[in-house]
Amino acid sequence: MTKEEARQKATDNFKSGLNCTQSVVSVFAEQLGYDKDQIMSLCEPFGGGMCRMREVCGTVSGMLMCLGMYNKKAHPVESDPSDKENFSLAKIKAHKDQTYKDGQTLAEKFRQANGSIVCAELLGLKKRQPDIPVSEARTEEYYKKRPCAELCGLAAYIFQEFLDEQADSTEGTK
Repeated sequence: MTKEEARQKATDNFKSGLNCTQSVVSVFAEQLGYDKDQIMSLCEPFGGGMCRMREVCGTVSGMLMCLGMYNKKAHPVESDPSDKENFSLAKIKAHKDQTYKDGQTLAEKFRQANGSIVCAELLGLKKRQPDIPVSEARTEEYYKKRPCAELCGLAAYIFQEFLDEQADSTEGTK
């Protein structure tokens, strides 16, 4: 998938009624080996900056969820302590550290493009406080006053760019 295809899919997903997190993650879930329906349930509370509390933007949360799914597939680490033969705290730590590094890089790309990764700030809300816990109707007016569809597209674009970079670096080591 190209970066532009990822962007368009995420934008379309949001416009079809998915929340911001679902819109990003659904672009990549099956490709990364995860059941899309289960992932959609997992992502649901992260919309609106976590249950419409306007904290970390749901698109950023979605990107980071995709990163976790990618890293589990690309760099599997045995995390079951009862598997004495394969379990390694050092490997788990190294895996986690790489995930945090990559996650910070992804979030920073998003921040550089938008000035923030905080939902309330991206929406131009003066006060960072929860909205009523009821999602708004998706009308033309809704889409005009919010950058959410475009932010979904950008997050998917950034994550696809990350996947492309990983593929390029893997090919370079062969």
